[in-house]
Amino acid sequence: MYSEHEYIETVVGEWDNKWDKIKNLSLRKTIVLYMIISLIISFYLSALIMRIATTVQNDIWWKYVDQEEYFEMAEGDGRRYLPDVPRPHSYEMKEFDYHVSEICDFLQTFTVLIVSVAGSIIAVFLFYKHKLKCPIEELELASQQVGRNNLDFHITYENEDEMGRLCKEFERMRGQLAENNQQLWKMLEEEKALRAAIAHDIRSPLSVLEGYQEMLSEYLPKKEINMEQALEMVNESKKQIERMDIFVETMRKMSSLDARELVAEEITSKQLEIDIRAEMNVFEKKFGKLYKLKCSETAEKFSGDKEVILEVIENLLSNAFRYAKTKVEMEVFLTSSELQIRIKDDGVGFTIDKQKATELFLSAKCERQFETFRNGHVYQQIVL
Repeated sequence: MYSEHEYIETVVGEWDNKWDKIKNLSLRKTIVLYMIISLIISFYLSALIMRIATTVQNDIWWKYVDQEEYFEMAEGDGRRYLPDVPRPHSYEMKEFDYHVSEICDFLQTFTVLIVSVAGSIIAVFLFYKHKLKCPIEELELASQQVGRNNLDFHITYENEDEMGRLCKEFERMRGQLAENNQQLWKMLEEEKALRAAIAHDIRSPLSVLEGYQEMLSEYLPKKEINMEQALEMVNESKKQIERMDIFVETMRKMSSLDARELVAEEITSKQLEIDIRAEMNVFEKKFGKLYKLKCSETAEKFSGDKEVILEVIENLLSNAFRYAKTKVEMEVFLTSSELQIRIKDDGVGFTIDKQKATELFLSAKCERQFETFRNGHVYQQIVL
């Protein structure tokens, strides 16, 4: 048995479900429902108006009827019903009664047509108000927002009819446009980062070349270096030029920073030590600061893109030598599965939020890339 409160809640819930079903009817079914209700109401209203008009008209005519003659006629020949009240002539009636009688004639003739048309118009207006007005206004406002390139809005119309589905499709389109805008913005940011990467990474080979040129210009006239050393510097310069050519060609083919194609090759610790030491010699001469290189000796070989690795090392060394006070230390650990490069300098360094440490070309007062301040020394580390 249900309590009174539970019964009321059950009834209210059933009515809510029915109302939701009515709200979610299709546009075609809804307009048919509105027209049927309108015609039913119009039929009963027309019948009521016609009945009232007939009663009023009979009351007016009754004033001008000879009542004794009327009842004699009604009782004659054994009749058991009252005959219609005879219509008096227009000249017999007063002007007001005549006009009222004519209005009643008009209502009896055209009430059905007038009330049906009025009911249909009202049904159309109600249909528009309840089914079309809200979604149309939302779509209109949404279109204006899209026209202003503002996609930070949502369409809230949630009925399950055709207009509801149209609003959901518009909302889906808005979401897709917003996502496309984000992707476009991301592409623009990547292109910006790509241009910065080109300018940043091409600086290190240029610095190496500049260092060789300064050494040659300074030592050759004084004959402080022999021909073998000079040729070695020239060969190293050629390598840097070749690396710049490869780098520029790679950048030309790239559409984003993540699109660079890596070419893996076997790298030994000895080979890597020779390449790094050659670069550190140049940086030592250019910046006038000491360096210390420690490279673990192992027979294992690491598989990776040598050009990318050397570019990273050059960037780290360039930063370290540029901001070190007197000395730069570098440690290299190589295994078959991992290559660790750690660079330490005695510069001032800076502290930074860990979440921001991986941002591209992150800079502070001293424009460093990867720094961790430890005991007055600056460490730069990357794992490949």
